[in-house]
Formats: sequence, C-alpha cells, structure tokens
Amino acid sequence: MSGPRAKPIFVGGTSSHSGKSWMATAICAWLRRRGVRVAPFKAQNMSNNSYPCRGGAEIGRAQAAQAWACGLEPEPFMNPILLKPNSGGGSQVIVNGRIWQTLPARAYYEHYDFLLAKVMEAYENLAARFEVVVVEGAGSVTELNLRPWDLVNLGLVTRLSAPWLLVSDIERGGVFASIIGTVHLLTERERSLLRAFALNKFRGDRSLFDEGRRILEEKTGCPCLGVFPFAEDIRLDDEDSLSVPSHSARMEQPAGCRCAIVRLPRISNTTDFRLLPRARWLDRPVDEAFDFIFLPGTKNTIEDLLWLQERGLADWIQTQHRGGATIIGICGGLQMLGHVIADPYGMESGRVEIAGLGLLPTRTVLLKEKTTRVVNAHTPRGHLFSAYEIHIGETTPRADHDSPFAVLSDGRAEGFRRERVIGTYLHGAFEDPGVLREIGIVPASTDGIATDQRLADWFDAHAEGFEELFL
Repeated sequence: MSGPRAKPIFVGGTSSHSGKSWMATAICAWLRRRGVRVAPFKAQNMSNNSYPCRGGAEIGRAQAAQAWACGLEPEPFMNPILLKPNSGGGSQVIVNGRIWQTLPARAYYEHYDFLLAKVMEAYENLAARFEVVVVEGAGSVTELNLRPWDLVNLGLVTRLSAPWLLVSDIERGGVFASIIGTVHLLTERERSLLRAFALNKFRGDRSLFDEGRRILEEKTGCPCLGVFPFAEDIRLDDEDSLSVPSHSARMEQPAGCRCAIVRLPRISNTTDFRLLPRARWLDRPVDEAFDFIFLPGTKNTIEDLLWLQERGLADWIQTQHRGGATIIGICGGLQMLGHVIADPYGMESGRVEIAGLGLLPTRTVLLKEKTTRVVNAHTPRGHLFSAYEIHIGETTPRADHDSPFAVLSDGRAEGFRRERVIGTYLHGAFEDPGVLREIGIVPASTDGIATDQRLADWFDAHAEGFEELFL
C-alpha cells in the first residue's frame, strides 16, 4: 500500500440506510488499528446533520465521525459537496465546506462538470496524503435515471478503478431481490470492480442464513464478505433525519424529566438528542404533559415556524410552558423562541419579518454569512463542555434576561436562560451528560455510543477475507 497515491475502497449500498456509513466507519477504525494511514471520503452527501471543521468549513456529520475513527480532524476534502435541503425541492449546496448556491434539484445537475471537478480535486488531495481512502456512496448505487450525472456512486468507482463492497440491510427484508437485482444492473466494468457483498443488521442465529448466503453467492457470482449481526451495544450518529419518527408513541420516562422533541419538517442535527432515546417525537399537539420540550435546529426557521403555527404546535408549546414545562430551543429553535425573526436578505423566505413564540425577549436577524465553528464553554455552575455552531442568524436581547445559557472560553456569554426557557446556538451541548443533569434531565447511558475499538472489533469478528479481496 506504499506509493504516492492512496488505494481507494468504495462502500456502496442497495438502498439508503443499508448501513454504508456504519460499514465505512468500521473499516476506517479497523484499518487505523492495523497502522494504515486512512481517510474517509464521500463525494456528495445530502444531510442536515453537519459538523464544522476546525477552520470553519462544514461537512456531513457521518464523515466527521469517520474522520475521528481514522484518528483525524474532519476537513472539507472528506465531503466536498454537502446538500442541505431547505425546501420541498431545493437545497443549499455546500462546496468544500462553504455555501455555494441554493438550487432546485434540476438546476443542480446543470452544474455537473463544475461539481465533478471539485469532487476529483478533493479526492486527489486525500489520495496524495494517505495510504487508503474509504469512499462511501449515497443511496442506491444503481439509480439508473441518475447515471449521466453520477458524482458519488458507480461513476466514481469506475473513475477511480476502486474495488468495492455492496452492503444490504437484511432487517428491511427483500435482501435477495436487492442484492441480486443490483448486481444484474451493473455494467461489465462496474461488475469487474465489485469484490464482495455484505449483509448488515442480522438478528438471531446466523447459521440459519447459511443457505441464503450460498444462494446469493451462486446467483451473483460474488463472495459474501460476511453476515454482520445487529450490534445493540453500538450506536452511531444518524446521517440524516429519515430515521427520526414523525410521531412516536408514549414511552415510560423518569418522573420529572418527561421529554418531547418537536419533529420539524426541515429538522437538522438530530444528533443533539442521542442521549434522549426515550423522548417522544411529536409533529402535532398531544393531550399529555411534559417537563421538557425541545425545539431543534432547522434548515429553514421561518418556514418551520409557520408550520408550528399551522399545526397548532405554537399554541400548544406556550400552553405547555404555562403548565410548567421548560422549553429548550437549539439554533433555529432558539430563534423561534424570541419575539421577532427578520429576514432582510431573503435567506429563507419572502417574509421580511415574522413574530416568534415570544418566550424569550430576543430579536433574530438572518444574515448572509454563516457562522460555523467548534467552541468550548462552561455552564453557570462551571461544568465544561464542547459544542459547535452552524447558523446564519444573529440573536440579540431586547430586554434584560436572567442569565446566559453558557459562557464561552473567551469569556463571552452565549444563549439565554429565564424562567423555564433556555435558548442556545450550541449544537452538541445536550450530548454532554453533565449539561443535561444540570437542567434536571437524566441522560441515557453513553456506554452504547460507538468507539473506534468497538467498531474495529465488530468488523474484525465478522469480515472474512477483507485483505485478500480489497487490499
């Protein structure tokens, strides 16, 4: 694996949420354990779960997690194109970590040549510095209608001559059709680079699938890398909001910390709530009292605030507050809690100004420039934590407020606290158990949150012949 240019390994899926990010992260951790200088790469990612690199550039949260699994700081070359949906058919397009344009889907494909050049420049930068680059695809690798504009799947595989792994989620069902169908849709060149397939999220006695594995190998002419078990003791960040329920059933929660999270249509950074697995996700009012209600981040604060009003959730939140609930807004959720949100540059809508929920004495102005940075802070009681900001608004108080949410390491106050209302721009703050405990919420155990060691062990125990097939 020595030489001036890295060896690529591509991980593609039969569908979205087949386990590509999980498998790619595990391979990164496994290679790092073996002393390989490895980096992650995803040419194009569609996700509102993002993370700021140290220099302020923004990439998908999954690629940041893969960077950490490689022992690296996240950097924009690891995810040169990030699409952040902010309307029914449009997305904010982030190129090399910075806002480029906001485009509808059809217009996006008109810039294919420019975007392809950015993808290849980013890959070549990583390939010149590492021994292996683990490349993750997006969605299904065989979206036939998108092949002419493919930046991220088999078009990239053939450009890089990358050996590749096909991943399918057996828990979803239809695994025979998805794997065999995918292989039969491959071109001769794509098939020549396919090294193996893997089955992910298997529950129970894996020997019961021995015959299924044999059939798949026979029908595809391709070896099975392994039947990987569902790992209940390992949790990875969700790449996007598809895995978040729009409305969840009532769950037993500890007395005094009954939590609800409003499932906004354009929700972002759902990783903020990974220590609240028993919280109830809501997209409509319910006849139930809560102790804490979270308003998450959003890719379009004004449109989601209008949605809250149309659904009756705005009134419901205010009623819950009057009944004793603490309302917590993060990023866009913070902006909604104030008296006014102004959009003088048309960043999110045609409305110049809109009234907020009125629970904080603040005014937010949406600006042209985005703030993206990692910060260190401490709570009023002195608990230290790390967090990050990704927002285009600036929120200022219109009157005195009781105290800030936190104090940044440079001494500046951040966010707002008043009676049973908290607002902050700090994503990740509530991923810290100490922050949750300080406001009165019992956090879930962090034992199941993935570590490099767990992922490497999982992959090592169930992959068969990976070195011979891919290295």
